[in-house]
Amino acid sequence: MLNQITQNAEDKMKKALDNLNESLSGLRAGRANAHILDKVTVDYYGTPTAINQIANISIPEPRMITIQPYDSSMMSAIEKAILKADLGFNPSNDGKIIRLIVPQLTEERRKELVKLTKKYGEECKVAMRNVRRKAVQKLKDSEKSGDISEDELREGEKNIQDLTDKEIKGIDVVLKEKEKEILEV
Repeated sequence: MLNQITQNAEDKMKKALDNLNESLSGLRAGRANAHILDKVTVDYYGTPTAINQIANISIPEPRMITIQPYDSSMMSAIEKAILKADLGFNPSNDGKIIRLIVPQLTEERRKELVKLTKKYGEECKVAMRNVRRKAVQKLKDSEKSGDISEDELREGEKNIQDLTDKEIKGIDVVLKEKEKEILEV
């Protein structure tokens, strides 16, 4: 019972950290990143489809993304989808490849992105604390119903607190790396 509650809490904390990493990967840090296009969908024969499923996306230079559609008839649809997504890119194509030049970020925009990064980090920490609170409550309920002893309750609370502390340190590391990436000129 104790291990099950701890394992469940650990799984939920990992999911929260994965969500944070996914959110941060979509932030543009002044250099090309294929994940910027993850949420952009193209109307592919009536079905909204992610660009990475209908084209090869590569980063030939630090500030350039190239998109080579598997079906060349999709060129204009991909360009329209990128413009519609309002990512700040102006796509250009040569008939075979779409090129996106990633513009340099202004100092003001970098500061906004750092604030947004911190906001995502704080949301993730709140999620971690909620998982901890629910896990501790389950432990207390189990102790009341006689499934675990008082000593097991204390051990479980300590394990969950240690897990929470470890995961929050992991969040801080991820945030520092992203902040460094954003502020790098």
